[in-house]
Amino acid sequence: MIRSHFGLERNPFDEAKPTLLPHQQQIFETIKVHAQQGGLCVIMGEPGTGKTVIKQAVIDHDPKRMITPAIARTLHTYSNTLQILCEAFGIEVNGRDTRREKLLIEAGWKVNAEGKMLVPIIDDAHLMDVECLRKLRLLFEDFPKNHNLVLVAQPSLMHTLRLTVNEDIRSRITYSVNVPRLNPDDIKAFIFTQLDRIKLGHNAFSEDAVELIVRSSEGVLRRTRNLCISAMLETVRDRKQVVGLEQVNRVLMQPHWRKDRDMEAL
Repeated sequence: MIRSHFGLERNPFDEAKPTLLPHQQQIFETIKVHAQQGGLCVIMGEPGTGKTVIKQAVIDHDPKRMITPAIARTLHTYSNTLQILCEAFGIEVNGRDTRREKLLIEAGWKVNAEGKMLVPIIDDAHLMDVECLRKLRLLFEDFPKNHNLVLVAQPSLMHTLRLTVNEDIRSRITYSVNVPRLNPDDIKAFIFTQLDRIKLGHNAFSEDAVELIVRSSEGVLRRTRNLCISAMLETVRDRKQVVGLEQVNRVLMQPHWRKDRDMEAL
């Protein structure tokens, strides 16, 4: 609907193969370095700050040289997590965990012998049981030393790892970073960069609309993206060519955008 109305060839604010922002690019480059020499990396951030963008960039970077099995179902048990890893490596096996661990270690060394890097990624690692995480850490101790286990999580993970009982995991972290919220200028630059990608003029959003989106997104990329797309949909409904304050405010009136104090006043 948006593509047809604005005469676009691609979807606006498309998350497929996104352009990394400067701070995301820096994190991405660091992850690659640790993949060459071995590491345990933790990428933290509030929901919507761009962790998934970095994760996807690592996965898409060089699939022929950098193998990146990703575990996204972190509520699983250790056995099920091993099964997901086996599927990622194309290993068909049923039986004891020790058998799966042995085959995974062999697969890791095979990848190493082929001159490739291994970068397993655990998404939403803050939801994973610590004992499961500990067993995975022990498993990867037997992998080639140039692998890099990447944990993508909310900041609560680090609070958990700071407990004395989890020092064995935290002491092995070679790199950790907190993906911050963006300042207003960076959010505005993000919006204009996305418009450039789809070859839509910056004047497709009025200045007032951009300023309201920047304030309402509160530095969170996901909010910015969702608010822009929703405002564009409202513009299509109004049969207009410029996203203005009216369309953005209509989106912000929806319950999920309202603050708790605003909802209490209704």
